[in-house]
Amino acid sequence: MDIAIFGAQGHALGAYMAISELFPKRKVNVFLVSSLKGNPAEIDGIPVRKIEDYAKELKSDAKSSVEVIIATPENTQSDIEEILENSGFLYYRALDSAAWAELMKSFYIRKGNYQPLSIMPVGHNRPFVRVYMARYEKDKVLREECKLKDYMHYVQAGAKNAKNRVAELRDNIGVNISEKNGNYSELTVLYWIWKNKLNICGDDVDESRQYFGLAQYRRFLDLSDDDILRLQDNDIDVVLPYPMPYEPCIHAHHERYLKNDDWEAMKQSLSELQPKYVNKLEKILGQEYFYNYNVILAKKKVLREYCEWLFPVLARAEELSIPRGNERNDRYIGYMGETLETIYFMANRDKLNIACAGCKLVV
Repeated sequence: MDIAIFGAQGHALGAYMAISELFPKRKVNVFLVSSLKGNPAEIDGIPVRKIEDYAKELKSDAKSSVEVIIATPENTQSDIEEILENSGFLYYRALDSAAWAELMKSFYIRKGNYQPLSIMPVGHNRPFVRVYMARYEKDKVLREECKLKDYMHYVQAGAKNAKNRVAELRDNIGVNISEKNGNYSELTVLYWIWKNKLNICGDDVDESRQYFGLAQYRRFLDLSDDDILRLQDNDIDVVLPYPMPYEPCIHAHHERYLKNDDWEAMKQSLSELQPKYVNKLEKILGQEYFYNYNVILAKKKVLREYCEWLFPVLARAEELSIPRGNERNDRYIGYMGETLETIYFMANRDKLNIACAGCKLVV
C-alpha cells in the first residue's frame, strides 16, 4: 500500500525520515496539505500536493490503495480526518504526540543520536522535581481535563497585565519581567523560575538531586514515573523534547517565525555577549534538528547556567531589534528562545548528558 503523509512541516518531515529509515520497503509518494500557502513545493524530492487536487486525480478504487498518515499537531487532526473521508480516503491514521514520539524514539535509536530517556535503566533514587507550566489568561479551554503530575504547577504568565487570575502562582511576584510577556511568551515564567525558585530546596539538598523545568499550558514533557527514577541514577543533566527536523536545515525555522532584522539583532547580541558560540552558529544552524517549544527539565545548576547565558542575550537582542521590544507584542523573543535553546544545548552536547522524551500536546 502506498503512503501519503498529510502535513509538510516538522512533524511530517520527522515521520517521513523515521519511516524511510525504519521501514525502507514502504515508500512515501506524496505529502498532502489543505493549502499550499506557506508550505514547500517538495520535500526530499517528493511533491507536496493540495489534497483537493490529489483526490481529483485518483479514481475511487485507487484511493483504497493509499494509506494516509496524518503528521500534524493534534489540534488540527480531527479536521483533517473529516477532509480525508469527504475526499474518499478511508485508510488513514493520525500520529498523536505519543505515537510521533515513539516513532522518533525508534528513529533516533537506529541513528545512534539524541538518546531517549526511556531506554535507560530505572534507578532507585527519586530526585526532587519541580516543573512550572506557563498558563495564560486567554488560553483556550482544553477539550479534556489535564491532570497534572504532583511535581507540576501552573504559573500565570503575563500576570502583571492580566485582568483575570488563572493560577495560584504568578510570574509578577518577586523578581520578574512579567510585563514583557507579549514578546517573551512562556519565557517570562522561565525568568521567574530562575530568579525566584532555583533555591526552593535550601542548601541541605544536593543540587545534583534537584531538577527544575518549564512547560507550556498544552505542551509538556511526557515522563513516566520510571522516567523520573532514571534521572538521578543515570546522571541526566537535561531532558529536552525529541528534536524536530527541518528541511534543508533549521534555518527554515527562524525564517518562518522571525523577521530578518530580529534575526540579525539576535546574532549581533550573541556575538557581543557569547562570541565563542558564534563560531559554532552556522554549523548548528546548518543541521536539521531543532528543540521546539522552550520545554525543558534540567538539574538546578544546569538550568541556572542556561538562564544566565540566555536572558542577557535576549535582553540585548531586544535593545537592538527594530521596532524595540516595548513597542511591539508579537512573541518574537519567545521564538528566539527556541533557537537559542537549540544552539546552547547542541553546542554543549559533549559536556552535558542530554536525554530526550516525547512532548505531549493536550487539546
